[in-house]
Amino acid sequence: MMQQPQAAPVDPTKMGVGRSIAVLTSGGDAQGMNAAVRATVRVGLYTGAKVYFVHEGYQGLVDGGDNIRLATWESVSMMLQLGGTVIGSARCQDFRTKEGRNKAALNLVKLGITNLCVIGGDGSLTGANEFRSEWSEQLAALVKAGKITAEEVKRSSHLNIVGMVGSIDNDFCGTDMTIGTDSALHRIMEVVDAITTTAQSHQRTFILEVMGRHCGYLALVTALASGADWVFIPEMPPDDGWEDHLCRRLKETRGRGSRLNVIIVAEGALDRHGKPITCDQIKNLVSKRLGYDTRATVLGHVQRGGTPSAFDRILGSRMGVEAVMALLEATPETPACVVSLSGNMAVRLPLMECVQVTKDVTKAMAEGRFDDAIKLRGRSFENNWNTYKLLAHVHLPDVKSNINIAILNVGAPCSGMNAAVRSAVRIGILQGHHMLAVHDGFEGLACGLVEPIDWAGVGGWTGKGGSILGTKRTLPGNMVEDISLTIAKFNIHALVIIGGFEAFSGGLELVKAREKYEELCIPLVVIPATVSNNVPGSDFSIGADTALNTITTTCDRIKQSAAGTKRRVFIIETMGGYCGYLATMAGLSSGADAAYIFEDPFNIHDLELNVQHLVEKMKTTVKRGLILRNEKSNPNYTTDFIYNLYSEEGKGIFDCRKNVLGHMQQGGTPTPFDRNFGTKMGAKAILWLTEKMKECYRHGRIFANTPDSACVLGMKKRALVFQSFAELKDQVDFEHRIPKAQWWMRLRPILKILAKYKVHLDTSEKAAMEHVIKKRA
Repeated sequence: MMQQPQAAPVDPTKMGVGRSIAVLTSGGDAQGMNAAVRATVRVGLYTGAKVYFVHEGYQGLVDGGDNIRLATWESVSMMLQLGGTVIGSARCQDFRTKEGRNKAALNLVKLGITNLCVIGGDGSLTGANEFRSEWSEQLAALVKAGKITAEEVKRSSHLNIVGMVGSIDNDFCGTDMTIGTDSALHRIMEVVDAITTTAQSHQRTFILEVMGRHCGYLALVTALASGADWVFIPEMPPDDGWEDHLCRRLKETRGRGSRLNVIIVAEGALDRHGKPITCDQIKNLVSKRLGYDTRATVLGHVQRGGTPSAFDRILGSRMGVEAVMALLEATPETPACVVSLSGNMAVRLPLMECVQVTKDVTKAMAEGRFDDAIKLRGRSFENNWNTYKLLAHVHLPDVKSNINIAILNVGAPCSGMNAAVRSAVRIGILQGHHMLAVHDGFEGLACGLVEPIDWAGVGGWTGKGGSILGTKRTLPGNMVEDISLTIAKFNIHALVIIGGFEAFSGGLELVKAREKYEELCIPLVVIPATVSNNVPGSDFSIGADTALNTITTTCDRIKQSAAGTKRRVFIIETMGGYCGYLATMAGLSSGADAAYIFEDPFNIHDLELNVQHLVEKMKTTVKRGLILRNEKSNPNYTTDFIYNLYSEEGKGIFDCRKNVLGHMQQGGTPTPFDRNFGTKMGAKAILWLTEKMKECYRHGRIFANTPDSACVLGMKKRALVFQSFAELKDQVDFEHRIPKAQWWMRLRPILKILAKYKVHLDTSEKAAMEHVIKKRA
């Protein structure tokens, strides 16, 4: 799409005046669909448009009548935390026929609806596109039958369509994550964790079948996050003779001291000849051949159920905003598009290109081009597959590298640290290195609390919260000399530092001390892990997703309590130091009225406005409020101050309660995202260090003192990248321990709009249409 010349600035609150938008959910339900519906309705109303619910999917569109109803601001309240789809979804045969679509067109024209937002899988979206392409033909038929007037035709001359992909399988190409995938992984991991405890007690082998008829995403990520022995996915069938290979691998795992085996099977798993591979088939094989006590569990619809994860709520909300903008900016010339997330960027993709690539995958699989199938699934799928292969296809090397790599945890503990340690240790061993565990952070490194750690030593660590190695906030400071002595004593050739802002500052101190201590001239890498998500060089840090889900769950419970008592406002304090990431994202995922943070300064006038806003809100049917405050958002406007202010100003209208969430935010079982992210980061860090050490090898020893031999490994927009301390140093506000620029700040207006504030939404930074189909050489 060409960039249009800069027109006069658009007032987003007037963009939709005189237009009507209908929203429907279709196909299989997915957690997070409600968040998308809620955002579409509220942002639609914010732009001045009329918004309609279409109940029961396409069936409701065909049947019309009471199925198509005006939506109001309040009608989407309390929807955010519900799984499934509140407005219903149905498999619809009528819409597949031209007559059915003709009825649907008539219903839309009569209501003056020319914008359709469809939330569903690839089938539902393809149907929507077909409906759009025959629109003028349908109108002509309706005029001919005398059902609509020429005036009505003029008013509804073309139909705009925007899709959001709701599918727990994550089977839609072009989108990193579809709505519902993360929540489905949450359900699966809850079951895997529960099963592993019983399997360990009895030394069993467990086979778990997860959903995914044509797509192995759920199975693959589950296998990575649970450290499974084997995964069967449709995109990459096992080689012939896999039965022997599988049994050999299970025996090896037991031989290395494991008490259980886990095998994950996607429901659509096939062998090289296109024959299905079933749970029962594997169960019989393992119990007959190896004599292991083997159990199979088919998860089924459990995966579709339950409350949406924080990620799916934020994804749904962000997609809803983007969908409304895409509809209101569409012209008859723009192709129907899908709004999606790539990395953490909202993007618009041509609907039919995505459908085409999705079909190409199925075709590649059918033709036995399995490597192509994995490539077509996209970068994130490919990375997952490569990491799985690294960690599962284990042949411990005979040749040792004579290299010692030490791993330490620094800062406050968080969920996912152990997953990163486990994968770093195992990838290191596979590279032939000797791995050392350092207890209690830099302090332990100074005191020599260092011991070798082997393959079995990190078994089962992926799903454990906190930090098993032990962690401290102490910086190297005046212990640098002791640290250099430990490095010399244990002959350490490289360091992996997993932790928060202290890991970054500590790494910086070690790099600086290289001038004085030759022992510190070794490659080092920092892997960001902290609930605060305040490490420079990365958009996300390990542990933040788990903390976000913990806060969201608590807010859900508090909202329930407030909805019961009515006229009650809760003020909740979150962690994060000076970084407002948790407060902002939890505000989005729990539907807060405001989130006070340090990066977005507020004064007494803002507080007054917020109180006034709640007073107005109490006049509606939604008689409750939720306010989040980051712990260090303002030294004077403390949580107590805000609580007292609201209590005083709300007298007779609402009463207040306050809640400081505290250290529960650092605990808990890591979420699927944190397990997977930690696993990928640990692996990537070790592979990078191995290369760096080769570069720095001189005269029989490793000597690294260039800036690029000390890096932070981070997630930037769409990829994992290494950035040197030297280049990151200038991007940091050291006093407040935060990066100077933070990507999530641009989500703050969305939070305010969804809470009914008339703030300005910057629509100038448009998500341009991107193409999915690359020119294939």
